[in-house]
Amino acid sequence: MNKNPNIDESWYNVLKNEFEKPYYKNINQKIEADINSWITLYPKTENIFQAFNKTPFNKLKVVILWQDPYHGEWQAQGFCFSVPDNMKQPPSLKNIYKELNRSLWLDIPKSWDLTPWTKQGVFLLNAILTVQAGNPASHAKIWWENFTDHVIKTISDEKQWIVFMLWWAFAQSKKKLIDTKKHFVLETTHPSPFSAHRWFLWSNCFKETNELLIKNWKIPINWQI
Repeated sequence: MNKNPNIDESWYNVLKNEFEKPYYKNINQKIEADINSWITLYPKTENIFQAFNKTPFNKLKVVILWQDPYHGEWQAQGFCFSVPDNMKQPPSLKNIYKELNRSLWLDIPKSWDLTPWTKQGVFLLNAILTVQAGNPASHAKIWWENFTDHVIKTISDEKQWIVFMLWWAFAQSKKKLIDTKKHFVLETTHPSPFSAHRWFLWSNCFKETNELLIKNWKIPINWQI
C-alpha cells in the first residue's frame, strides 16, 4: 500500500499518527508480501478505506461494526455487509432487509449496495480491512485491529451521541472501547441465518437507532435503499 493512504481528509486528520506507527508499517509489509506472491486480496487496495471515504468523520452518526470483508470474488466494496448489485445477495443482508421490513415497514430493496446509508452518516466498519481471496479471517492477525480499535476509541473520545450497533460477540467485544455515558450501544445477535432468528429479527435496532437520533436533535436515517 501507499505510505499516504487513500483516506478522507477528515479521517486522516484524526488518524495520521497511526500511519507512522510500527504496527501499521507491518500491515503494509504483509499486504505487499501477499501481492508480490500473487495472492488476490479483497477489497482492491484503492478501496481499503472506502468506509472512511463514504462516511467522513465530521458527518458520522451511526457505527455498524463487523469482522472482515467478504472473501468471494468482487464482493468486497470496502464497507461491511454491502456488495455490488451484480453480486448474489448475501444471506446476512437478506435478514437485515427483513428486519427493516418488519420494524419500519420498508420495501425489500432490489439493490445490495448500502452506499445510500453511508452518505447519511452510517459508518460501515470492518474491524479487519483486508482478506485473502477465498480465505476468511486470513488477515485477522496482521494488526488491523490495532488500527480499527483506535478508530473506535477516537470516535468515542471525539464525538458525542453516536449510535454503535454491535451485532454478535465479536462486535460486542469492542464495547470496552466506547464511553457509554456519552454514546449509545445497541447489541443483538448477528443477522446471519445461523443466529438472526435468536434475536436480530425482532431487535428493532434500526427503529431504535432513529429514535435515539431524533431524541438528540439529529436527522434520522432513511434506511430505505
